[in-house]
Amino acid sequence: MDAQTKLTFAIEEHGNPVPASERAERIADPGFGRVFTDHMAMVRWSKDKGWHDAKITARRPIEMDPASSVLHYAQEIFEGMKAYRLADGATALFRPEENARRFNRSATRMAMPELPEQLFLESIEKLVSIDREWIPTAEGGALYIRPFMFASEVFLGVRPAHEYLYLVIASSVGAYFKGGAKAISIWVSEDYTRAAPGGTGAAKCGGNYAASLVAQAQAIENGCDQVVFLDAAEHRWVEELGGMNLFFVMEDGSMVTPPLKGTILPGITRESILALARDEGIAVREEEYAIDQWRADAESGRLRETFACGTAAVVTPVGTVRSSKGDFTIGAGGTGQLTQRLRDRLVGIQRGEQADPHGWVKRLF
Repeated sequence: MDAQTKLTFAIEEHGNPVPASERAERIADPGFGRVFTDHMAMVRWSKDKGWHDAKITARRPIEMDPASSVLHYAQEIFEGMKAYRLADGATALFRPEENARRFNRSATRMAMPELPEQLFLESIEKLVSIDREWIPTAEGGALYIRPFMFASEVFLGVRPAHEYLYLVIASSVGAYFKGGAKAISIWVSEDYTRAAPGGTGAAKCGGNYAASLVAQAQAIENGCDQVVFLDAAEHRWVEELGGMNLFFVMEDGSMVTPPLKGTILPGITRESILALARDEGIAVREEEYAIDQWRADAESGRLRETFACGTAAVVTPVGTVRSSKGDFTIGAGGTGQLTQRLRDRLVGIQRGEQADPHGWVKRLF
């Protein structure tokens, strides 16, 4: 272990935390991504010092110079994860080591410094510990954790920055989709692509999400909840939604999911679903799946279910697919049996209500 992984987080006292009564009111029905906790974690990196100045401090605005590199050249990455209150009252994370590893893969792709895994994990654990009372007690509530890093050097020039700021903030959340995990409708984007071979599709960087927003707006205009992207080369192969991976359940009980070829984000929920399905003896194929095949399989009945998955929404059934070529419905247009079973299994593990044979849940306190 090098010296940088032994950094000690200084705890700075918050001068004006949210009173307990007001906090309880805020987290009673927090929605998603609008209610934030009192504190944040912060660590700096510079070319000459490496990682330094680690602390937990009051959440506050960041003062930035107008010439900060990130504002001009978009060197930034982030992660998304949750802290859960378990059935026995303890607090836990779900596979945080995988988030740490993906964070560093994103950093490498964006020419940014890797963060020692132990520093990543400690920053999360310290923040959750100090702000654990912000975890909603309502069913489905959690603390959504957002680690992120950006180029903070004051410099105009196209090269990797020499200074970066890593922060972690947390948000009290309820269900991602209002009304729970009902079947969503998705719009097939024919005008825009999310990522191309050799690009940043496998990195969790803001640019990928920014590129999806105009297509997502198009989906809303067409009465859909989400947008699905096709490959950039042929506009034929289904890839992923704006922020979720896809699975297809066939009539023989097998499942198909698009392969990771550098254009799709390797979701931790995706990987967990693959493992849970194989635990049940379900045949899962990671292979290309064409949009025309999706329509044909849905219309013939060969395709029984489709669902999307990700940290925020967990597992969400897809009921209807719309495009300029017409609509089609998957199954009865609702939540399929396997979709529900896998969702219940995953959520049960995350919340300590079911056995955790893979050791995914990390209990904190």
